[in-house]
Amino acid sequence: MKSNVQENVYYVRIVSNDWSLYIAATEKGLCFVGSHDEGYEEMKSWFAIRRSNAVLIEDLNRLSDYKEQLLEYLTGAREHFHLPIDSIGTDFQTAVWNELQKIPFGKTATYSDIAEQIRRPASVRAVGTAIGSNPVLIVVPCHRVIAKSGRMAGYRGGIPMKERLLGLERSLD
Repeated sequence: MKSNVQENVYYVRIVSNDWSLYIAATEKGLCFVGSHDEGYEEMKSWFAIRRSNAVLIEDLNRLSDYKEQLLEYLTGAREHFHLPIDSIGTDFQTAVWNELQKIPFGKTATYSDIAEQIRRPASVRAVGTAIGSNPVLIVVPCHRVIAKSGRMAGYRGGIPMKERLLGLERSLD
């Protein structure tokens, strides 16, 4: 059951090295990383659907650590994040998102690999759906998941963003 209590969510736009995306966090942790070049409307729409009690407040000071770590990643100076995450999902989604965080920097896994790792080998499609619901792109590295054939498959940020993130990681690996 959803709460009617409003929740302050702080956000900031990150612009660096031809990257432009919005991030947002609650008092508990990072809860949203947007798609490259999608703007404020993507974030606003996402919150309206998934966390409708959120009150969006722009606040660079509260998000300075989050912004700094993401900028370091986007400029090739960071491989791992040390940020609290405040994502809301089902037990299945949470299991998938936790497994995504185990994929090493610069490496990829398949949807089948993730399904096997969470001990649900017949749930490949459900794994794909859970990955598509990942609210914190990059930090929970769903861009590292590819199809069994090796081709790029769905990504909330779009295939060009996924390819760019994988290219960044492979050039530093």
